[in-house]
Amino acid sequence: MRYIAHSLSIFLTLGAATGFTNSASANGVHPQAKPSGSSSVKDLVRRGQRARSAGQWTEAYAAYKAAFEAADPASSTGRERAEIAGELGLCELALNKHRDAAEHLAWSLGQLEALPLPLQKRFEEGRRKAESLVAVLILAVDPPDAEVLVDGKQVGRPARTYTLYLEPGRHMVRARAPGREDALHAIGAVAGAKHDIAMVLPRTSAREAKEGGPVARNDTPQTPSSPPVARTGPPSPWASWPGRARIGGIAVTTATAAAGAILLLRAHVVHGDLREGDAARRAQGWTSHTCREASAPAACADIHDQVNERDLFATLGKVSLVTSAVFGAATAASFFTEVAVFGAGPRATGVRVVPMTTSERAGVLLEGAW
Repeated sequence: MRYIAHSLSIFLTLGAATGFTNSASANGVHPQAKPSGSSSVKDLVRRGQRARSAGQWTEAYAAYKAAFEAADPASSTGRERAEIAGELGLCELALNKHRDAAEHLAWSLGQLEALPLPLQKRFEEGRRKAESLVAVLILAVDPPDAEVLVDGKQVGRPARTYTLYLEPGRHMVRARAPGREDALHAIGAVAGAKHDIAMVLPRTSAREAKEGGPVARNDTPQTPSSPPVARTGPPSPWASWPGRARIGGIAVTTATAAAGAILLLRAHVVHGDLREGDAARRAQGWTSHTCREASAPAACADIHDQVNERDLFATLGKVSLVTSAVFGAATAASFFTEVAVFGAGPRATGVRVVPMTTSERAGVLLEGAW
């Protein structure tokens, strides 16, 4: 009995050890059971292939999307990522996700040298079908580091030229960059159509300098000292009405010269923006006859408005400078002709000179008795 009991205890111990080992193996505690990143991507691709072959597009889309997000240069090749992106695009096309399908298929075909010929044909056919159901936007931005948003959502990393896919309908494209004014463009996307937009962001520093210039001028007091009420000797030449007219002439000369300088500065800024935009457009293939064609791009209207604005400011600036020169010459000549023409006797009269300058024209208002 003692040997039987001893043998029974040995069998029980061996059985418990065997059961624990089998249980641990069933629960997957062995470190060798953990799959690597590469094998998990391949498993997802095989799952997607099986679902696609069975016509289960939703399951295939989920598997290929997970594989595309998990694939990286460290664990997969360029051919594998291009194939996964193309298959994902075909699944999205079958599920009516047309914009996403066009983006993934275009990205896959961008790695054309990594794809075998049969896949190239399948993916190219899928892209053509997807692009016929969405609008293609070719967007050029200057400066190239500007941030681009479509309907409030940021578009990738900054670039000089974008190829974007939009669902049919109205969309708002916005570009912004530090030190530049924002550019906005509303587009009515049409399925199967290609839209070309060039967005140039003008600098804000020149405009701020223009707005700050007159303020700095007005901070300098220019009030002349009034003469004494009672004095001996001949009256000052500034007390007569010709003298007061000289004050008015000096004020008009200063005001028109300042207005002319500001207007010419604005014309120079607009001209600089036109030159920058022209350089960007020529890089995109524009010629001097592009805006004269019947199918001229929509940006030609903005260019025409900028040219008219530059010419207007340049003309007004030159007129203001010529007016300033005329008033300055007349004021200087009055010092030499006062005695011969006006005589030395002062007359009680007054003259009020009010310079007037707007963004489009400049002038002066004179009030008084002559």
